[in-house]
Amino acid sequence: MRTLNLGILAHVDAGKTSLTERLLFAAGVLETVGRVDDGSTLTDSLALERQRGITIKSAVASFVAADVAINLIDTPGHPDFIAEVERALAVLDGAVLVVSAVEGVQAQTRILMRALRRLGIPTLIFINKIDRTGADPETVLRDIRAKLHPAAIAMGAAEELGTSAASWRPYGAGDAAFGTELLDQLASNDDVLVGAYVHHGLGHDRLVRELAAQTARGVVCPVFAGSAITGAGIEALMAGLTGLLPAATGRPDGPSSGVVFKVERGPGGEKVAYVRMRTGAIRLRDRVRFGAGHAAKVTAISVFTRGAAEAGDTVRAGQIARLSGLAQIQIGDTLGSAPRTAAAPQFAPPTLETVIAPRRPGDRGALHAALVQLAEQDPLINVRRDDERQELSLSLYGEVQKEVIQATLAGDYGLEVSFRETTTVCVEEVVGAGEAVMPIDQEVSPFLAGIGLRIEPADGGISFRLEVELGAMPFAFFKAVEETARTTLGQGLSGWAVNDCAVTITYCDYWARQSHAHATFDKSMSSTAGDFRLQTPLVLMAALRQAGTRVLEPMHRIRLELPGDTLRPVLASVSRLGGVPYSSTANGPVYHVDGEVPAARVHELRQHLPGLTRGEGVLESEFHRYAPVRGTPPIRPRSDHNPLDRKEYLLHVVRRV
Repeated sequence: MRTLNLGILAHVDAGKTSLTERLLFAAGVLETVGRVDDGSTLTDSLALERQRGITIKSAVASFVAADVAINLIDTPGHPDFIAEVERALAVLDGAVLVVSAVEGVQAQTRILMRALRRLGIPTLIFINKIDRTGADPETVLRDIRAKLHPAAIAMGAAEELGTSAASWRPYGAGDAAFGTELLDQLASNDDVLVGAYVHHGLGHDRLVRELAAQTARGVVCPVFAGSAITGAGIEALMAGLTGLLPAATGRPDGPSSGVVFKVERGPGGEKVAYVRMRTGAIRLRDRVRFGAGHAAKVTAISVFTRGAAEAGDTVRAGQIARLSGLAQIQIGDTLGSAPRTAAAPQFAPPTLETVIAPRRPGDRGALHAALVQLAEQDPLINVRRDDERQELSLSLYGEVQKEVIQATLAGDYGLEVSFRETTTVCVEEVVGAGEAVMPIDQEVSPFLAGIGLRIEPADGGISFRLEVELGAMPFAFFKAVEETARTTLGQGLSGWAVNDCAVTITYCDYWARQSHAHATFDKSMSSTAGDFRLQTPLVLMAALRQAGTRVLEPMHRIRLELPGDTLRPVLASVSRLGGVPYSSTANGPVYHVDGEVPAARVHELRQHLPGLTRGEGVLESEFHRYAPVRGTPPIRPRSDHNPLDRKEYLLHVVRRV
């Protein structure tokens, strides 16, 4: 049986979870269709999800349609939980993007579609809620072609819109107009198809096969419609899933390899990893390698089949399963033969930060432990501990995420917490080249390590280079310098993370292992990796100070739609908030404005817009780039031992200067 790992994605409230429920019901997995409003859906299993009526964590369910086993991944729609969507994208064979027939294409819809196209994930679009008052799938289809995919192909027609009797009729071989449109669209992407049509003609079956082939390549995007609440159009969508989307690929007899896209804690506090197998198989009690040199024995396997996960003894290529026993596992780890590689991010990192504190001072330790566990499930919250100020900081996407963390800590851990005002997360950019050298000299440094480092601007993150021979000292010492350098650059001259730079080792020295007459190791005369870990921050920050940095703040790209007579006050407001309008175009009485605004001011613009436009203005925004801060750059309090101040640093790490 073929396997299809399918993602359901949408802007919040487009009906994504309701569609998941309806598909499971149509496949016979559920006896009744759960409702989001009632908190009775299968995939929204968290109490907080049921209470709020939104999806917070990705959930997996499975069903069989025709000859295909479909693992369905329901993802969050709210932009505050976009990190969950990103992790799901790594394991998909295909996707359904849900768009409301009433609200149409929204900001998050466009962001999701761009990511799907960038990754080449075959996608179907489902226009939901045709039974709602105001449903207009024809207008939505035009928006889809203009904003999401120019080769969107309508696969049927809706009838009795806006009523409980609304239905959707799929086009078939007898619909001549559909056949002509389909041929025109497919032939524009394939000259061979044009030749075949000219010489032999093309039947409906051949066109459908070509449609599936071009869908798999992302060249075209079939569009279905219906209602997840009433079930209209669901049968046709199911046929589209099995007939138009490609099944999972991967050699079942190849070396075992899989990717971890979700980690949670079981009832006993043990880690449970959600794994999509790429090739081969993993069996119960197999010892598997993963991450940075870890290995452990698999103690339990639950494979998703016909609904929830069921206990099994093997997970094979293409399948998704839950694995237990891997205590050191992390999101993004590769199991088996393939090395762990950092996937390129599809969405912007969090641009907000807040300080979190327990309401009871005695809960500080328990709060840190709880946040570390939450960071296992969402690494991008990036828990930072400042021991000097006794503070804990979190990175966030938005205020809703903050509220969810607060409710989770109260409900799951019994911890009442409060937050400071949310601030914007900036980054630092290296502006020149700087170099520093610190030889082994115990008058200058108590560490038995000789290090020379150069730092300079570079593209593509932090890279590490050597200008000394690899055999000049033990490899473990080189590794200690690299790992510590990456950690140290988490806080630059102004306290923000330093991005896009190259660090080069220009000099190294060490004292070889020394021992006394009876072969007793003498640490006082021998260099260790610890010496290099402790000395690297001093050398690197000295080089960084010489190179210099500037602080960059996140900028959001904005798109405004507003009445023409309100254009001037809106543009004035954008400028007043530090934004820059790029262009404005008229479409009848409506103006469309493109520009950018500092991320910290987008919320303020959103609040002002209704008053400036009589409630008719629409604002879409998304992260665009980092730009230099105007005026005095913000300083972020340091949470390390401050290697910028040699005396303070040495007092912290060795208790002497």
